[in-house]
Amino acid sequence: MNRPEPAQPGATLATARPAAELRARVRGLESELIAFRRDLHRHPELGRQEFRTTGLLRDRLVAAGLSPRVLPGGTGLIVDVVPAGTAPGTEFLAFRADIDALPIDDAKTDVPYRSTVPGRAHACGHDVHTAVVLGTALVLAEAVRTGELRRPVRLVFQPAEEVLPGGALDVIKAGGMDGVGRIFAVHCDPKVEVGRIALRTGAITSACDRLVLHLDGPGGHTARPHLTTDLVTAVARMAADLPGALARRMDPRWGVSLVWGRIASGSAPNVIPQHAELEGTVRCLELDGWREAPDLLHELIAKFAETYRAKWTLDYHRGVPPVVNEAVSVALLDAAMTDRFGREGAQVVESTEQSLGGEDFSWYLEHAPGALARLGVRAPGDTTIRDLHQGRFDADERAIGIGVELFAALALDEPQD
Repeated sequence: MNRPEPAQPGATLATARPAAELRARVRGLESELIAFRRDLHRHPELGRQEFRTTGLLRDRLVAAGLSPRVLPGGTGLIVDVVPAGTAPGTEFLAFRADIDALPIDDAKTDVPYRSTVPGRAHACGHDVHTAVVLGTALVLAEAVRTGELRRPVRLVFQPAEEVLPGGALDVIKAGGMDGVGRIFAVHCDPKVEVGRIALRTGAITSACDRLVLHLDGPGGHTARPHLTTDLVTAVARMAADLPGALARRMDPRWGVSLVWGRIASGSAPNVIPQHAELEGTVRCLELDGWREAPDLLHELIAKFAETYRAKWTLDYHRGVPPVVNEAVSVALLDAAMTDRFGREGAQVVESTEQSLGGEDFSWYLEHAPGALARLGVRAPGDTTIRDLHQGRFDADERAIGIGVELFAALALDEPQD
């Protein structure tokens, strides 16, 4: 990866409080935050069903003296931490957590916080992200009372990240990005050791869209394919040839990938069916390619369908654009992490590659600059593979305190203009 360049003028930090003092405050919260994360892990909720999670967050934030606003859909919330005397129009620094779980079984059997809900699991680390941003809110609530916070901060607890095109759009529609000047998030990475973060300037995830192609014809007897539309041949040729045709029409540097996950047609060996379907995903490394892919696919499908005399419709579901980390924001993360943890002698910031996975944090970056960091959650010496979206995924919970201290430092350290 491209390790971030040194921060440009206007993006450096002057440490507002000693690292040891902030660390002590964060450590005072760690047992509570770990217990909170474990409670969410035991009671996972799917996208736009996170009513219990939202209620727990609301109650804890209110107890800290804050005034959270639940989103109109009833799940997810936003809370602002604003120092007294903040000038009108001062931009918010924002931190985002996603709060939803996945529709898979929790395969862990050796932990007391295993999911109690069949077919539901926090197998992507969103419970960790939520605990990190909650801890940040608690630290900043205290910092307001002591006069240490000198800028307004917005904490976003977002529903439905796993539901395309993502609950980030719910937050934005509710005004969650109004007045935000910069936004940050972390995402658990089981390949990175706890105590470290991984950064990349530019695209760190990819665009991801879903599509369903419907093909129709009159049907007929397999003895007379010339009198009808041979849909099985048509759908087979499209499945085989559309990915390559799309790739040849687009800049290869965009990394466009069309992959089918489902093909369906027919019910008998001697009957040409009347309907066929293809379903898959389009992933893309670059915004330009993501924007062009739908129109090109429609054009190519029309040509294939004409060849086989098939009627067609394409359900193209926009997912998410790539997360494109802004250079200054990446440099701020690098500086905050290194200043707080680098003196211990460990390499605390790693390079990371672009993932082909989708992440709806990208929608926020359409409205303000920002960056997503990968938060190390692998225990030192642990050789067990616990990938994201797998039932055995788990995190070293020491990552929660690391994330809180990183975000709190970004909020409390003063930017130098």
